[in-house]
Amino acid sequence: MSARRNGRPWIDGEKLADALYALGWSTVKKLPEGTAVRLGRRIGDIAWKRRGKGVLRLESNLARVVPDATPQRLAELSRAGMRSYMRYWMESFRLPAWSKDRIRAGFTPEDVHHLEDGLKSGRGVILALPHMGNYDLAGAWVTTKLGVPFTTVAQRLKPESLYDRFVAFREGLGMEVLPHTGGAAFGTLARRLRAGGLVCLVADRDLSASGIEVKFFGEATKMPAGPAVLAVQTGAMLLPVTLWFDETPVMRGRVHPEIEVPETGSRAEKAAQMTQALADAFASGIADHPEDWHMLQRLWLADLEQPEQPSAHGGSEASGTAGTESV
Repeated sequence: MSARRNGRPWIDGEKLADALYALGWSTVKKLPEGTAVRLGRRIGDIAWKRRGKGVLRLESNLARVVPDATPQRLAELSRAGMRSYMRYWMESFRLPAWSKDRIRAGFTPEDVHHLEDGLKSGRGVILALPHMGNYDLAGAWVTTKLGVPFTTVAQRLKPESLYDRFVAFREGLGMEVLPHTGGAAFGTLARRLRAGGLVCLVADRDLSASGIEVKFFGEATKMPAGPAVLAVQTGAMLLPVTLWFDETPVMRGRVHPEIEVPETGSRAEKAAQMTQALADAFASGIADHPEDWHMLQRLWLADLEQPEQPSAHGGSEASGTAGTESV
């Protein structure tokens, strides 16, 4: 729907976003892989050079991760970060066209025995990830290589057609996708875990009232309570996962050891301790591969009190990897 604003044609932003995502899934997946890789790097470089709010926020966040970095080093990291972010999108747009063999060969995780042992135990497993690498590829690898279905949660996007595209995309990769609406998803996740199933949740940002405050790279932020609370209530294993890219077409990753439920304390106290342990695991992976952490939003509580960084190009802060959230 078009209108005129201040005498100029104006396009509905939600409809434009939907159209762009549709174009990506319909067009990018048809490109040769080498062409898609080069296109992603080019788009990432253009976005980085424009110095928009998302890039500035990414650099600000990376300054917490690499506190001794020079301005030149931060610029290099943010450029690599935008390339990594666009690699995520190029790969995700192409995933529906990848063969099962390509998916199986596209991800090589370390210490996957933690996940396999957890599934064999019948306790149920929660994989909690930060916005790193390409968790859609990791999820497709789990359903394809391991042959294990899992349940996740997707934030409701606007317009509704865009949300439907995300859901159809992930369901096409073998995932069960629940809408992030109130507490409705929590009960379903708990049932899946009590039945010995697998749940995957992105869990490095939750600035709502229900988020649990943690120390992250030495400063306060909030992360979702869901992964830890689910583990406390169902007895499921809570396993952090971190992902990263290198110069090869194969994504790397690590399944970290289980975060165990503390023996003492109230449920809330146990969840708080476990969420801090989760934040520490995320921090270790992000510190090793800061360029693959796609956090283009405000994260630390201190930043919420500051005015937005100025940008010569306007617009709002870009989101991190969109479409999947924790509970």
